[in-house]
Amino acid sequence: MPHDGTPAPQHPARRFLGRNAVVTGASRGIGLAVAQRLASEGARVLITARKQEPLDAALATLGGDALAVAGHADDPDHRAEVLAAVEHHFGGLDILVNNAGINPVYGPLETADLDAARKILEVNVLGTLAWTQAVLAHSGLQFRERRGNVVNVGSVSGDVPAPGLGLYGVSKAAVAHLTRTLSVELAPDIRVNAVAPAVVKTRFAGALYEGREAEVAASYPLGRLGEPDDVASAVAYLASADASWVTGQVLTLDGGLRNAGGLG
Repeated sequence: MPHDGTPAPQHPARRFLGRNAVVTGASRGIGLAVAQRLASEGARVLITARKQEPLDAALATLGGDALAVAGHADDPDHRAEVLAAVEHHFGGLDILVNNAGINPVYGPLETADLDAARKILEVNVLGTLAWTQAVLAHSGLQFRERRGNVVNVGSVSGDVPAPGLGLYGVSKAAVAHLTRTLSVELAPDIRVNAVAPAVVKTRFAGALYEGREAEVAASYPLGRLGEPDDVASAVAYLASADASWVTGQVLTLDGGLRNAGGLG
């Protein structure tokens, strides 16, 4: 049941039956919730992450047709291995969810380490583009002919500056513009959208709320922080036929925070 006490929405009846998906950064948190949601609606899902052990634990929650391939999201050899596995086991690809991202630094841009900045941009921005390019270039998957979907995971910090998250916000602003540009370039065959969550209760975002969750949540009009399932629901919508006339959109998921003047 949702946190406001309303009945939990019922999942649509197998919207992704016969569809194949890749979700990056999916051993836990938002990526795993997205993979679980797509699988629960009938998709065959391949998940990726850096480390094999947590990836195997995640795979066990997805059911029979799921696959897992460990590797670094910004490694071209890893991308090639993933797409070869998709071609061999699934025969084609319909949905790419670019969720992998990093944020190894916190602090003002004035003193930001430029090597860290390069790494953030390499993974969060160029990695998102590289995964999309790799799928489009992989002739065996026939992504373009199958009228595929790309959903990128951004952040509200890419639109409104958030203290200490300058580099991360810059990278997610680039992801938002990348999403809009690709949506024009790849139309009409492929839809490209993004979600932009505020603080979601994951280990990745723990430093932003742990030990003071009630205080942080009080600034959200809906009275709580996000859950991974909140993001997964939005991603599933954008990847489904229910959003067949939606492309180039960055869907804000923030519990009303921005309208209440939050983040700045």
